[in-house]
Amino acid sequence: MTFPENHLIELLPRKERKSLLAICEPIELVLSEVLCERDQPTRHVYFPINGFISLITQIDHHPGMEVGMVGREGMLGAQLALGVLKAPLHAVVQGSGSALRIATKVFLSELGNSPALQRGLNRYLYVLMAQLAASAACLRFHQIGPRLARWLLMSQDRAHSDQFHVTHEFLAYMMGVRRVGITAAAGNFQRNGWIEYHRGEIKVLNRSGLEATACGCYAADQRAYAELLT
Repeated sequence: MTFPENHLIELLPRKERKSLLAICEPIELVLSEVLCERDQPTRHVYFPINGFISLITQIDHHPGMEVGMVGREGMLGAQLALGVLKAPLHAVVQGSGSALRIATKVFLSELGNSPALQRGLNRYLYVLMAQLAASAACLRFHQIGPRLARWLLMSQDRAHSDQFHVTHEFLAYMMGVRRVGITAAAGNFQRNGWIEYHRGEIKVLNRSGLEATACGCYAADQRAYAELLT
């Protein structure tokens, strides 16, 4: 059976790509669905196709904050390539869509028989580590406006659409800031004609405006993907 392809799967040699697709189960990613919990065993791996997933860190009793994002370019559960079964982060569906899912035991068996898959995941893990590190520095040093522009661009890239659903409350939660800061920054973007926002639906009208405003972390993420995952 042929499925639309995730980029990591697409990069595999034909024989190994067919072998991996044969064990994949197509599923729908439902908005706000929790796919894994931090420090809990990984039950499935997910290869998004046109949905995307937030990676959230949680400390003590504070609300969680997004530190990474997984879309068609990657997968959820990549730590299995290191022999680690526990999930390092909380993962929740941020953008509904489709994905391919594989049970952990089945995936590990395939991984052991596919050097190309192991190499691809090693590269992806490096890119994901760079994204996590950039997110930590971004939170510390960059203002809300440039961070919001980066977040919108990353979401648009993974949604493969100019329009996606997100509320100000959810954005504030993802970015670890107060809702009033998100409202002010998003209002400024609307006045500049870069986005349109209505009842939780964001539409990107001027991507170049967002790119000019986004912090350098977005361009750094793009370079890492281009250098290692193309």
